[in-house]
Amino acid sequence: MRLFDTAQAPNPRRVRWLIAEKGVDDLEIVQLNLMQAHHKQPDYLSRTTLPNVPALEMDDGTTITESVAICRYLESRYPEPNLFGRTPEEIAVVEMWLRRAEMLVANPFMMAVRHTHPALAALEAPNPAVGEYNREVGLKGLKVLDRRLGESEWLAADRLTIADIVAFIGIDFTRMIKLPIPEDLANLQRWASAMRARPAAKASMQ
Repeated sequence: MRLFDTAQAPNPRRVRWLIAEKGVDDLEIVQLNLMQAHHKQPDYLSRTTLPNVPALEMDDGTTITESVAICRYLESRYPEPNLFGRTPEEIAVVEMWLRRAEMLVANPFMMAVRHTHPALAALEAPNPAVGEYNREVGLKGLKVLDRRLGESEWLAADRLTIADIVAFIGIDFTRMIKLPIPEDLANLQRWASAMRARPAAKASMQ
């Protein structure tokens, strides 16, 4: 299998983090440079249809994009440690918090960075108003996560799951615009420290 990756976006980091947690070492990694539009070249688009990164080319030639879809596929191939839930009930709760993580923090913060960071102007015409709106949406989402983390060590289960990975990477991406986690969100601060301490956090940055 081949993973088309880039260090210039947050979503590919989700896959790298999952790979690190599972100790997967049999993937061929192909690095793409978004600033050089590698993801828009005909050869790449012939595999993916859309200029999306990451992409996973399976052994039979099938190629999938969308980071969570790739993570879900890798979960089926490398089931331990479990990151998507074991029982029907646990799977449902993980899915709920995964979607909340994306909608409440990951997507808004991604838009905030894309529309306000000058280095990304080459990829998308910046709209500061869009960036500021999404920044505020993301900050409200952090409060939801903080309340949840006052009840549970992790977002969706009694251990790390894909929901934690997606939420943390979305939040951590705001380093680019120097937006820290508010100090009054103590539960979120505790969880974020635990996430940063995991070996996969460092491994996924490479």
